[in-house]
Formats: sequence, C-alpha cells, structure tokens
Amino acid sequence: MLRTLCQAGGFVFKNSQRMAPRLCVAPIQQRWASRLPMNTVVLFVPQQEAWVVQRMGRFHRILEPGLNFLIPILDQVRYVQSLKEIVIDIPEQSAVSQDNVTLQIDGVLFLRILDPFKASYGVEDPEYAVTQLAQTTMRSELGKLTLDKVFRERESLNSNMVHSINQASAEWGIRCLRYEIKDIQVPPRVKDSMQMQVEAERKKRATVLESEGTREADINIAEGRKQAQILASEGEKAEQINKAAGEAQAVLAKAGAKSKAIRLLSEALAEQYVSAFSNLAKESNTILLPSNTGDVGGMVAQAMSIYSRLAQPSPKESTKTEADEPAAPSTPAQ
Repeated sequence: MLRTLCQAGGFVFKNSQRMAPRLCVAPIQQRWASRLPMNTVVLFVPQQEAWVVQRMGRFHRILEPGLNFLIPILDQVRYVQSLKEIVIDIPEQSAVSQDNVTLQIDGVLFLRILDPFKASYGVEDPEYAVTQLAQTTMRSELGKLTLDKVFRERESLNSNMVHSINQASAEWGIRCLRYEIKDIQVPPRVKDSMQMQVEAERKKRATVLESEGTREADINIAEGRKQAQILASEGEKAEQINKAAGEAQAVLAKAGAKSKAIRLLSEALAEQYVSAFSNLAKESNTILLPSNTGDVGGMVAQAMSIYSRLAQPSPKESTKTEADEPAAPSTPAQ
C-alpha cells in the first residue's frame, strides 16, 4: 500500500513538473559579499572588511581586521561592508541630447566605501542608490551636450559624472572614483547621416589637400622661373659691365699710347724748335710765328716747315765748307 502511494505520488510530481511553466530568470550581476557572521564570542575579521556591531539594537562599534571579542546575546554583527574598490555595471539607458537625438548609453562605475557607518545607516542599499544616481546624472549631463560634443568630450563627461555623483553620495559614506562610458549607440538613420558627413568631410579634406598641392606646385614653378630670369639678367648685366670695362680699358690704353707718342713728338719738336730759333740770330731770316699757340697741330706743322727750311744749307756756308774740308755726315733727327 505504501509502495503504491509512493509510486502514485512520484507520477503526480513528474506530471506537475512537465505541466508547470519554466521561468527564465536572467542572471543579475552581484558583487560578492560576506554573510553576516554569528556571534561566537571570538571573531576574526578579514582584511579590508568592516563589521558593524549593534548592542541591544543600537550601534556599538566597528570591528577592526583581526581578533575581536563580543558579548553573546547582547552584541550582534548587523552589517558587513567591504572596503575594497567596487565595480558596478550601469545598465543601458536612453538619453536625449541637446539637439534632440536619442542615445543608448551604458557605463561602468568604480566606487569605494569610505565610512562604513554612513554606508550602513545612511542608505538602505548603497549600490542600488549609486546606480540610480549614475543613471539620472548621465541623462542630465547628456541633455547639456550636442551629439558631436558627446563623442568629442567623453573625458569631460566622465569627470562631470564623477563630480555630480560625489556631491550626492557624500552623505552615504561612498566615494565615486571614476566613471567610464562603455558604449554609445545612436539611431540607424542618425548613424547613416553621420557616416555620410564623415565621407563628405574626407572628400573635402582630399580636395583641399589636392588644391593646396597644386598651388604649391604652381608657386614653386613661378619661383623657379623668377629665379632663372633674375640669374639670367644678372649674368647679362655682369657681361655688359665686363664688356664696358674692357672697352674702357682699351680706350684708356689707346689714349695713353697716343698721349705718350704726342708727348715724345712734342719734346723732340720742341728741342729742334729751340735749336732752330737759336740760329735765327745768325741769319737774316724772318719767321712768322703762329698767333694761335693753342693749336698744337698747326704749330707742329709750321715747326716742321721751318725746320725743313733751316735744314737746307745756305750758299755761303756750302762754298765755305767745300773750301775747307768735307763736313761729316749729319745724323738725321729722330
């Protein structure tokens, strides 16, 4: 009889399991926390943990890491707070930017409990409170920025988030160390328009760079032509200067030679002219001097004619010379 009832009960239990709907429970990220220990008079508190003790329902003290003693029945460990850095995943949420673009954003929050007493008695659930505060603060901060600034100013956005959270969580004994945005998702149409904008910007940059390259090439060509013309003109100028200098030196050389020849000739003529005038007192010849003594050419010509006349021997001298002895041949004047 007992076996029959057990078999029937097992059959009913199996059928109930098949007919009952299965509930799919999504796993929730929860940090590891120590369970509340029992009062065993002698307690060993781990490092980086703070145990909050109540005596007869009132806060008594916070146990330090190491060996501690409690009074049975009167003392009770009510809260266990971890003093390590806590990482909380902020779930994805929607926010509207200043230019009315709906964004899906999630992040990671890093915090630490500084005051176990405030964390135990200041708020019911510190982690939940900080999570909700981070979500509301993120919506508020995103509403102050446009879509372009959200992507460009992520560092300033994270720092503003930390500052806002610390102002509100100071009463809970919690300090936010940093906040990091993991992912920002935009609507598909906005994403397509952003992609088109990026492509247009890249085409614009390519066109600008190409035009700048063409301009620099034209400038370089023009500068090269300018330098070539300058060098050519300087070469031509130097050539003309050298040519003029050579011609000037040639003219000076010719003038110097002519002046030297004229000076030598004039010295010779002057010497002969003086010797000829010395004979004027011996003979009765009348010589007319030119009135224009400044005319060198005329004077030289007249001097030559006078010299030729004086060089001819007179009849008396020729007979006298022949009677005495033959005269020595005279050397021609040079």
